[in-house]
Amino acid sequence: MFDVNVRGTFLTSQAVLPHLQESAQAGRNPHILTLSPPLSMKAKWFRNHVAYTMAKYGMSMCVLGMAEEFKREKIAVNALWPRTAIDTAALAMIPGVDTAACRTPEILADAAYIILNRPSGECTGNFFVDDEVLASQGITDLEKYSVVPGTKDFLLDFFLD
Repeated sequence: MFDVNVRGTFLTSQAVLPHLQESAQAGRNPHILTLSPPLSMKAKWFRNHVAYTMAKYGMSMCVLGMAEEFKREKIAVNALWPRTAIDTAALAMIPGVDTAACRTPEILADAAYIILNRPSGECTGNFFVDDEVLASQGITDLEKYSVVPGTKDFLLDFFLD
């Protein structure tokens, strides 16, 4: 988990850094966007899945550090996290999860699109939540993201109170 989440986030970011720097110098809009949660040191987030929480929070710490490190170069580094569980292959590996109470990955794609189109020199070091990003653009009807249309009670994701 650490190799993929923390080490992968750090090394991939370092590998693309020269390209992002070149993009910034050319006046483009360079961004790094991770799928990692806002940091919360509440014990309940560690209780049943310490390794997972530490790995995801490691990614979040990369966001904090790199956002500050690359701010002068106008390279944005932000995180995005879902409010509800997302119907993915990873979720399918967890026994007993009712994917009918989930949203589709498209909600994250649409939120990411909005974030990645914000000015990199002004939008960095943030921990965005998908539905809040969409609401900031006036998108409050999230029905199209329901795995099962008409669902009212969604399975909440980790790390958000």
